[in-house]
Amino acid sequence: MASSEIAWHSLETEDALDRLDSAPKGLDSKQAQQRLEEHGPNTLGAEERVSPLTLLIRQVRNPLIYLLVGAAVLSLVVGKYIDSGVIFGVIVLNSLLGFFQEWRAEGALAALRHMAALHARVLRNGEPTEIEAAEVVCGDILLLETGDRVAADALLLDADELQIDESALTGESQPAGKQPGRADEQTPMADRRQMVWMSTNVTGGRGRALVVQTGMQTQMGQIAGAVRSTLREKTPLQKRMHTLGIVLGAVGIGLAVVVLGLELLRGYKIVEAIMFSVAVAVSAIPEGLPAVISVTLALGVRRMADRNAIIRHMPAVETLGSTTVICSDKTGTLTQNQMTVRRLWADGKTYELTGEGYQPDGVLQSPEGQVLEQPTDSLEMLLRIGVLNNNARLRQKENQWIAEGNPSEAALLTAAHKAGMDPDALQQDIERLHEVPFSSDRKYMATLHPHKDADNRVAFVKGAPDRLLDFCSHVLIDGKPAPLDADQRQAVEDAISDFATHALRVMAGAFCEFDAGKNEIAADDVERGLTLVGLWAMIDPPRQESAQAVSDAKAAGIHPVMITGDHAATALAIAKQVGIAGDGSALTGRDIDAMDKPALAEAALRSGVFARVSPAHKLKIMEALREQGHVVAMTGDGVNDAPALKGADIGVAMGRNGTEVAKEAADMILTDDNFATIVHAIEEGRVIFSNLRRVVYFLVATNIGEILTMITALIIGMDLPLTAVMILWVNLVTDGACTIPLGVEPKHWDVLKQPPRNPRESILNGMLIRRMATLTPLMAAGTLLMFHWSRPDGLEHARTVAFTTLVAFQWFQAFNARSHYQSIFSIGVFSNRWLLGGVALAIVLQVLVVHTGLGQMLFGTTHLSAMDWFWVVMTAGSIWVADELLKLMGVHGRAPKNTK
Repeated sequence: MASSEIAWHSLETEDALDRLDSAPKGLDSKQAQQRLEEHGPNTLGAEERVSPLTLLIRQVRNPLIYLLVGAAVLSLVVGKYIDSGVIFGVIVLNSLLGFFQEWRAEGALAALRHMAALHARVLRNGEPTEIEAAEVVCGDILLLETGDRVAADALLLDADELQIDESALTGESQPAGKQPGRADEQTPMADRRQMVWMSTNVTGGRGRALVVQTGMQTQMGQIAGAVRSTLREKTPLQKRMHTLGIVLGAVGIGLAVVVLGLELLRGYKIVEAIMFSVAVAVSAIPEGLPAVISVTLALGVRRMADRNAIIRHMPAVETLGSTTVICSDKTGTLTQNQMTVRRLWADGKTYELTGEGYQPDGVLQSPEGQVLEQPTDSLEMLLRIGVLNNNARLRQKENQWIAEGNPSEAALLTAAHKAGMDPDALQQDIERLHEVPFSSDRKYMATLHPHKDADNRVAFVKGAPDRLLDFCSHVLIDGKPAPLDADQRQAVEDAISDFATHALRVMAGAFCEFDAGKNEIAADDVERGLTLVGLWAMIDPPRQESAQAVSDAKAAGIHPVMITGDHAATALAIAKQVGIAGDGSALTGRDIDAMDKPALAEAALRSGVFARVSPAHKLKIMEALREQGHVVAMTGDGVNDAPALKGADIGVAMGRNGTEVAKEAADMILTDDNFATIVHAIEEGRVIFSNLRRVVYFLVATNIGEILTMITALIIGMDLPLTAVMILWVNLVTDGACTIPLGVEPKHWDVLKQPPRNPRESILNGMLIRRMATLTPLMAAGTLLMFHWSRPDGLEHARTVAFTTLVAFQWFQAFNARSHYQSIFSIGVFSNRWLLGGVALAIVLQVLVVHTGLGQMLFGTTHLSAMDWFWVVMTAGSIWVADELLKLMGVHGRAPKNTK
């Protein structure tokens, strides 16, 4: 069977067929099934799949969870079964929630993989059969046609003008011509013209090929294996949460020890002292945080999927919020990836074509700007050449026009459509007798056809204008050949120069006539005596949304950088249209090679445009920016982009045109290959991190307020104002009703007006710590004041008042947490309806705890009067009033000016 040691390109086809026990008619079904079972499916081994058990273990491998488990076990040991059960319940609920959300994220990628599943046409039992690419086995005979994606590495048996786009594998931008035959054993992969490679695209012609390698044994599979061995760095969110867990755990244990000592000194029983200490430790830990992180990230993933971005690892959503540089491809990401003819030159005049992409919506305009209902004779001949000298196809799918074959040739078909011609009918009516295929050496393609008006023959030629000009002796003027004198030649060259100045790709069309008996042509026949008809000038236009997306990114403090293998002039023209061009210059691969990394990082931010670059250059740019402290999002679609995608802070792969290797290396996949989707994802990342920060602030402030209340009461000699069960209720129920709604706070208008967040900045930054230092003492003082005021009515009543006051503080704190510097009236009182519902639920539950027999039995509460409730609400509301005043004075910072 097939072996990676065999140099298949050096074998005769008969020898290769013998080694694979195959035949020109292919395998029979039984043989194919046996080989499939023996060698496995023809798929790229993805990164090792995470098992359900591993996902579940990952949920509980968290410092916060460790402390909760310890608290639950200790509660169980001392006989506090209710407390222990509640804590264990929180652990189980959080773990299951995180498990199902991460499993769903993995499922989203699997679904994308399924949607992108390839099919292949092979010979089975001597008959053409379409099968899933995963079922292709060594010895199969692939049937290749224009528009196909090659399913496996294969040796050509025969080919007819076969052209393969190998750019995803070799980085070569021009399609490679393929022909059967032997090559030297040492021939480099890119020069093996008799081999076709997995995941490359057929852009022209047809052929048959013998499958010699499948799956991970293919060239692409070998690269995929090298990429998968690279370890991922932890994302900023994972690092911060780990640090926060350790800090909170240490604080909780330390405070619990202090409280235990104070309680023993005051003569409390050892079991009661331990339980209060456990309650203090638990109150220092935001128990709801792991669950809220899972929910918030999962909802963000779902929102992104709705906006054409599939996240492979949920914490990567947050990393997007720290992004400072987006390194983006040009073709298909900033542009439409649909070549469009913008101008035509004929009869010494320049004509305009409106519309963009492959949609046949547009009109032909004269140099004066008037719509031409009928093209001139010369224009008609130029358009006819573009249709008949063409191997591309346009087809309509779901109201969209899709190109099969060379994009430039597809653009010529669209141009003819816009001018009122019917390319399909024209191709059917006029037979193609012979063809000289395009090659990088010739730089032109020629086709032979019957002449429309006579029995003789006509050859249509299109290609590079500099080459065709050398072959031309005449130029078509008003539909008739005229000598191509010096003045005419200069006019053509001026037109070419003008188009190039506008970064338009120029192609020339010409023809020559032959006698009726000629049915074949050779290169020598068309490299002299041609009549130049005209020029097409085309470009891959930018997406309509790209300019706005670039503007949004810049407003958010993010540097967009364009990296393309295209020519510098073309790259710069697109960059200027979308707003990326910095100092108006474009750097090339040679410039990159000559720079050290600090200079390269500075140049990337200053210029913003790189042209004629290789995948190795992309990797160097990414590394240079990261070494200067930038958080880099890098796009890519080819196999050779995988190392850069893997090494970037956020690797972004293309879902439509990206290879499987690129998708496996990426953190995020764009199902629409659109730059604007990256900006949307960054926006969502910022929203998610802001929501997580709201939740952390709310939970930690609550817990600090509880601890201050407890320790202050112990220090000044008061009775303990809260029981252990009351503290657990506040942490697990009251806070729980508010944290999930805070985790889904809708985006505020200023999300993309803020600078990128420092990835090393803690979730609890200086501003949040100052807020907590200002407001938590107010919470503790209010609770103790209400406890002291109610103490004459008995300890049980006083504790009920203090308990309810502390709970009510959380209702108001939830609204404070919605923004750290904007008033609730600025962001909208009713804009987060989930929070209104959560607070309403918390109020109802507190009323039930205080005024029902079951609640009074479990929590040791007693009935409160209307006056008690009035003073509870007034006292707790003071924290909202205080925070609104601080925001008004700008103590916490000020919002950017709303320009909307």
